[in-house]
Amino acid sequence: MAGELGGAGRALYFVVPCYNEEEALPRASAVIAGKLKALIGAGKASPTSRVLFVDDGSRDGTWAKILSLCEGDPRFAGVALSRNRGHQAALYAGLMAARGRANMAVSLDADLQDDIDAVDAMIDACAKGCDIVYGTRARRESDTFFKRFTAEGYYKLLRLLGCEIVFNHADYRLMSDRALDALSLYGERDLFLRGLAPMLGFKTSTVEYARAERVEGESKYTLRAMLKLAADGALSLSLAPIRLVLCAGAAMLALAAALFIAWLAKPGLARSSEEWLALAASVWGAGGFITLSVGVAGEYAGRAYLESKRRPRYIISDTAGDIAPDIYDGRGGAP
Repeated sequence: MAGELGGAGRALYFVVPCYNEEEALPRASAVIAGKLKALIGAGKASPTSRVLFVDDGSRDGTWAKILSLCEGDPRFAGVALSRNRGHQAALYAGLMAARGRANMAVSLDADLQDDIDAVDAMIDACAKGCDIVYGTRARRESDTFFKRFTAEGYYKLLRLLGCEIVFNHADYRLMSDRALDALSLYGERDLFLRGLAPMLGFKTSTVEYARAERVEGESKYTLRAMLKLAADGALSLSLAPIRLVLCAGAAMLALAAALFIAWLAKPGLARSSEEWLALAASVWGAGGFITLSVGVAGEYAGRAYLESKRRPRYIISDTAGDIAPDIYDGRGGAP
């Protein structure tokens, strides 16, 4: 449990998902290894701590770089997924690989935009009994107006839908061994870890930091990937969207009834002159609403169908360092 072990006895794992990060890995590995060395020297982490890179089916030389790092330094370890499964699945794979080995796991992106020095405060909070410590952005001046507006609007939208989520938090967090065990119990296929973590219910804390610009390489998070993550968050955490459609349908029926009564109350000549306009508006409005309703219901049904198949989230094809070469089924354990 968090806080039960002394500083020198707590194994810390940095879990770093990578997708086509060949350019960023040399600097990222040096910075994270340097931080880990400092933490071990300060007695905040044990010598058994590791930096665990997760290759999410990269198409460049990312895995070769990870293998090279692991051969040259025992502090590095690696896990390779058999194909690209997305950031959330890769991060989950790393957390589950660290589970049972780590007393604390910190998830961190390879671009190092999240301030790694915030880990000190995270470990301090964990030592005081917090099982989950969230890294939250103190400000968003480095973002464009569009990204800042859409990101903050999305957090607010999720809260309106009834989702428990930490504002301005992405996936930079510390989780204790107890939190990792609890996370392994969640079996959904479409992962949204920043929404699952608050569901665990343990004692939490936050650490603010300033997010930096990306230095090496380019972001691999495409607009399509961001939209999918946004949809996963809204649809996997709440039934509010389909309930909103139900409420909107009831409101449209009430409005249609009121308009129909108002149309009937008009004199015959005025009513006939507006008949085609009223009919066209009704058809287009009803058609659009029905299409939207079927789409929302279909999205939920499709997700339920895929979940029912119990397909693995990922397959681990290779490991490096002192990570056992098990083939995990993607649900948190070995088959």
